[in-house]
Amino acid sequence: MTEATTGATTGTTTPNILDESLHPIDESKLFPAERATHKPRILLLYGSLRQRSFSRLMVEEAARILERLGCETRVFNPSGLPLPDDAEADHPKVQELRDLVMWSEGMVWCSPERHGAMTGIMKTQIDWIPLAPIGGIRPTQGKTLAIMQVEGGSQSFNTVNQLRILGRWMRLITIPNQSSVAKAWDEFDGDDRMKPGPFYNRVVDVMEELTKFTLLTRSQAGYLVDRYSERVESLEKLSQRVNMPKAVAAETAVPAAKVEVAENPKASSCCTPKPATSGKCC
Repeated sequence: MTEATTGATTGTTTPNILDESLHPIDESKLFPAERATHKPRILLLYGSLRQRSFSRLMVEEAARILERLGCETRVFNPSGLPLPDDAEADHPKVQELRDLVMWSEGMVWCSPERHGAMTGIMKTQIDWIPLAPIGGIRPTQGKTLAIMQVEGGSQSFNTVNQLRILGRWMRLITIPNQSSVAKAWDEFDGDDRMKPGPFYNRVVDVMEELTKFTLLTRSQAGYLVDRYSERVESLEKLSQRVNMPKAVAAETAVPAAKVEVAENPKASSCCTPKPATSGKCC
């Protein structure tokens, strides 16, 4: 091995990494000796308000399977949930949804496919779940997610693909498996129970996988999604808070009003930043 080759592996080729922010992998946090022992808590969301909603019937069937696997489940009824930004975050239905998300350790999202996409009802529920912390805790970060969809016609994967993108954006651990049920009206009997068959078996597969991933990750979820970039950003903010006012006063003598504007800029193309608990976002 040449000197030029060995130099690339010595650890001296990453001058842009801040040592104090890049932590060694802590296996004690990846494999904690003490793990949660309560039943996995799973929240299920569906995306239709029809009287006989097949997405609701799907999550009810999924909840039965999850409970058989040892989970505790809650199903949120989206009826009465306002459109995002059409009500304040203290609206009872918004608070109910957010409380359930905070309670959960994993979620199931199931939407009908409408015009080749998830329904507005499904997206409204997701949009009311903030990315910003509530009480210092990000509601979705590090929790598990299973995604499903139902169609009135032939099988499609448009909706689960969209839901997977949203799950990643919400920093959820979205499991690999998924369910897409074609001609859903033909997959439920007169008692609104899902008929046996390949579609039902896939739902069982997905719920089994969700339970396993939830048990595997819930005790170390915070560590799994702890990010170097956010630790760097936090250090930068701390430095600015400690040093910037002194530098401004000593070097530029900018009036206080201008300093305030500089430290609290308006968003250029979105909206004015708001408190994390306000529920308002772009």
